[in-house]
Amino acid sequence: MPGKKLKVTLTRSIIGLSPKQEATVKALGLRRMHQTVSHDDTATIRGMIAAVPHVLQVSHEAE
Repeated sequence: MPGKKLKVTLTRSIIGLSPKQEATVKALGLRRMHQTVSHDDTATIRGMIAAVPHVLQVSHEAE
C-alpha cells in the first residue's frame, strides 16, 4: 500500500490506560485529545492502532 496515508485522531483521554497502551498512543505522536496526526499505512502503524482502538478514530487521508 505505498503512498497511502491514515489520519489518526485521539478521541478519548489516555487517563486510565495501561502504561503500555499510553506509550503506544504517545509513540503515534498523539499528546492531546482531538489531536490528529498523519501516518503512512504500514503494518507497524496498523498494529499500533489495533492495540488501542477504543481511544482512536482512524480514517483514510484523501490523496
